[in-house]
Amino acid sequence: MGEATIRDVARRAEVSVASVSRALNGLDNVRAETRDRVIKAAAELGYVPHAGARSLSLARAHAIGVVLPDLHGEFFSECVRGMDKEASRRGYLLLLSNMHDDGDQAAVALRAMRGRVDGLLVMAPHIAPATLESALPPALPSVMINSHAELPGRPALRFDNRSGAEAMVAHLHANGYRHIVHIAGPQGNVDARERADGYRAACKRLGLTPHIIAGDFNEEAGEAAAQEILAGAIPVDAVFAANDSMAIGCLHILRTSGKRVPEDIAVAGFDDVPLARYLALSTVRVNIAEMGARAVARLIDMIEGKDQVRASETQTPELVMRATTAPRTASPGGAAYA
Repeated sequence: MGEATIRDVARRAEVSVASVSRALNGLDNVRAETRDRVIKAAAELGYVPHAGARSLSLARAHAIGVVLPDLHGEFFSECVRGMDKEASRRGYLLLLSNMHDDGDQAAVALRAMRGRVDGLLVMAPHIAPATLESALPPALPSVMINSHAELPGRPALRFDNRSGAEAMVAHLHANGYRHIVHIAGPQGNVDARERADGYRAACKRLGLTPHIIAGDFNEEAGEAAAQEILAGAIPVDAVFAANDSMAIGCLHILRTSGKRVPEDIAVAGFDDVPLARYLALSTVRVNIAEMGARAVARLIDMIEGKDQVRASETQTPELVMRATTAPRTASPGGAAYA
């Protein structure tokens, strides 16, 4: 049997070819019942829209929709920088939108992209997989970033958060720190959960007592955690924050309160945003801009029919050792840091 065509889907769903096209391209002028019949028929027949035919039936916008949890902060600016560079190189524009912690808002943001873009890049580690899948336009090529849900036909690009966190705790332990506190990211965020899991696993393996302070990935959470640490309720000789923003907030309060870093308390983060280098902050590098560029490349290949495998990818983070976690026994200038 040959490859299924759009006409085969139309016959199976008992609708017109035009209705199939509208339904599979996520357009709004299709009844829900018709859309469901079309999607079911396409799945039964194994129908995959042909990229070349699609570009003829639809005027390709040469635009990519990017939906992020937030649009400010160095992490997201670096991610978008990498995306924009690759998109420009391939002749595409970016259309940005954001969704905070609300699944309903995610659906609104994704629906707003329908008919305006050729594909979607979605970073939604805080949205439940079922909610995310139901909100995505069925036939619109999509690449997930930092989503740990396996959505059929939608590849995901991920960071190995757990191994990165384990590596940082092991580094701090090797440098003589024994009371390592973790400032966690927001509850419900996959990245935050995996980094906290890695921290706990490393503490257990090294015989350390874990202590976690709740955070939300913002600098203010790092500042609040530092104030809690300075109150002296628990012994602390090192702080490992789940991202650089919280590490920077913590670092600021510790230093302005007269604490020496790392002599009194070491500080480390996660992500390696550009500012981390200028503050000599030890961190876990995830090559943010590179991930953004790679996501765009994968998506455009899907749009243009060049990526049929659609396999997910996992990036292994890199430990970056700088002055804020220098060995406790090291003399000034005695060790080299990035």
